[in-house]
Parts: sequence; structure tokens; C-alpha cells
Amino acid sequence: MNPDLQQLQPYPFERLNALKSGTTPPADLAHIALSIGEPKHPAPAFAADTISANLNRLSGYPTTKGLPELRQAIANWATGRFQLQQLNPESQVLPCNGTREALFALTQTVIDRTQNKPLVVSPNPFYQIYEGAAYLAGAEPYFLNCNASNNFQPDYDAVPAEIWQRCQLLFICSPGNPTGSVTRLDQLQQLIELADRYNFVIAADECYSEIYFDEQQPPVGLLQACAELGRHDYRRCLVFHSLSKRSNLPGLRSGFVAGDAELISKFLLYRTYHGCAMPIYSQLVSIEAWNDETHVIDNRDQYRAKFDAVLQRLDGVLDVSRPDAGFYLWAETPIDDSDFARQLFAQQHITVLPGSFLSRSSNGTNPGKNRIRMALVAELDQCIEAAERLVRFVRAL
Repeated sequence: MNPDLQQLQPYPFERLNALKSGTTPPADLAHIALSIGEPKHPAPAFAADTISANLNRLSGYPTTKGLPELRQAIANWATGRFQLQQLNPESQVLPCNGTREALFALTQTVIDRTQNKPLVVSPNPFYQIYEGAAYLAGAEPYFLNCNASNNFQPDYDAVPAEIWQRCQLLFICSPGNPTGSVTRLDQLQQLIELADRYNFVIAADECYSEIYFDEQQPPVGLLQACAELGRHDYRRCLVFHSLSKRSNLPGLRSGFVAGDAELISKFLLYRTYHGCAMPIYSQLVSIEAWNDETHVIDNRDQYRAKFDAVLQRLDGVLDVSRPDAGFYLWAETPIDDSDFARQLFAQQHITVLPGSFLSRSSNGTNPGKNRIRMALVAELDQCIEAAERLVRFVRAL
């Protein structure tokens, strides 16, 4: 067996199930799940119609590179959304089965395990795929703490030169999971300069980029930062996007990777052997989704309404504020986060995720300790009910 499998830690939701085991929540309260970032808004109507109309395409093998029409739709969307001068759909775009699979596979492609002690640098807290991908690629994860004092952004200036010298891959997540913090344009450009100086790849997980509050100020992206610098080859830079959050299509497993053509070429080679082509009917739905913004704007409107309602009710009760973007609340807890989550489930039948499950101890501290992540993915009335139960719970502590 691969010995690196022993380094993998239990997934956060496994730990959450163990935490809740043995508790009996009130039977008269319906369960409200705020723990999993699984969108519950209706999928756009065209999705099911397109799948039904193209079931005959099941008889053909899809190609790993995907349909030219899909790559073109992705290039058109990204060029307009991030103010790019160019994005070549032939060499700088690659469809993938959601960002989770692609983030993991890209790490296996990039890491050179023949080098001495390669590092994968990641924010902390983080999406656990970053850590697992690092271990299974033969690298070591190195965590950069994200705290309220720095708006939940890593302090890149404090990273020692010897860490950057060993770094082969830097993960950034903007808007952040779970913090919702957005990386500024100048920060992205600083990272590009560091990548040039120390020769590492930047993988920008931007799957929450289309859930934001100000229609006039969408979150900036890594390719946008490259374009501002005149780097239209996007050297050393890759971005990851998905239809799961943007279009409420988590079950479609559709996303893309875009950026540096040389990296895309190597990634395509890996994926060809990996065997992960997207079904053709999924590609056809994806073309429609990337070409349509109406359903995405409606999606944002629904999230705005939920954040307004929930934050109004939690004001003065929990230490929590509106994130820069995304659909998570990253709330501070008055007691230990695991105890808070367990008692909340036992007393109010609400499931939240302890923040310490999403982070690791680094430099003597765990930045997720005494925080919880709440995903406002349920319907508005459920989110309001959850907020009101939270108020009762906290006041009774």
C-alpha cells in the first residue's frame, strides 16, 4: 500500500459525525444543516432539459480535453468576467469534473518528489484536499495562519525565504473557504512576483468567486492580476472554477482549469492517463451555464437576502460579520468550538462545522479554534429559523 495514505487525516465531516454520535436532538425541531457547503437553490431549468435531450450521447466516449465549444464558452466567460485581453481555448483552458478532483490531480502533476523536501504552501484554515494532495504527491504541507487581525489573509511577508525556496505549489483560495476573505489585486501581484523569484506554481481556487454582495465590485482573480501586469501567458498561474456554487449544480461535477499553457499541457497529459473525461451531456449543460448570467445574478440575490436576515438576528449575540464574499459565516464561539457544535446539535438540532476541524495547529496556534463555519445554503426560512435558534442557544449558555 502507498505509505503516504497513513498521513491522511479524517475528513472534517467524518469528525463531525463522530462528534455528534451519542446525542439525541429534540424530536420536535426539524434538523437544519449549516455544515456542508452544498448549494440548495434550484438548478437552472435548462440543465435537466439539456441532459434529457442528449441522453443519446451516452454511446460515445468523451475526450479528456473536452468539446471545443465548451472550451470556447469557458474562455469567453473568463475573458469577460476578469477583464482579460486573451485566453486561448485551445491551449489555456481545460474542463474538469469539478474543482476538487482537479485540485488534487494538479498537485500530482506539479510536484517533483525528486527534489529535497518539496513543500505545498496553503492558507490555514483550508480546504482539506490541499493537504491530502500534498501528502500523496510526496510533498509536505506548510500552513499560513489566517486570523481576524489580518482580515483572514496569510501574512506572506512573514514567510521565510527558505520556505519559498522549497515551495513548489502555493494554494490560494479567494473568496476563502471558510473565511470568505477576498485576496486583493496587489496581494495577487505580490504572489506572482514571489512565484517568479522562487519558481513555484500558484493554484488559485476561485470556486466561490461568483457569490458576492456588490454587483459593481466582483472579487478579482489571479488571471486578472496577471493581465494587469501584461502577463497574458499567465506563466506559473492556474485558476480553478466550478459550476457547483455559481450555478447550483454540485451534482453535475463540472468546472475548469485555466492559465499557463505549458502547465495545462502537462496537466492534460496526466488527466489523459488518469481517465477523468467529462460526460458529453454534462459538457453541453456546462456550455449553457457559462453562457448565461441571469440565473447567477438571481443566485446572488438569494444569498444577499439570507445574509441580511441572519446577520440582523445574530447581531450582538455572536461575534460574526458579513464576509467579503462566498456563502459562509465564520463566527467566533463563546466556548470551545467542538463543545459549541455538539451542544447546539443536541439542544437545537442544528449542525455546524467546528472551525478547528478545518485547520491545523501551526506556529503554536490553531486559527480555527473557537470558531464555527455556517453555510447559508438552506432556504431563507430555514436560515432565519436557524438564526433564531442560535440566539436562544447562545443566550442560554
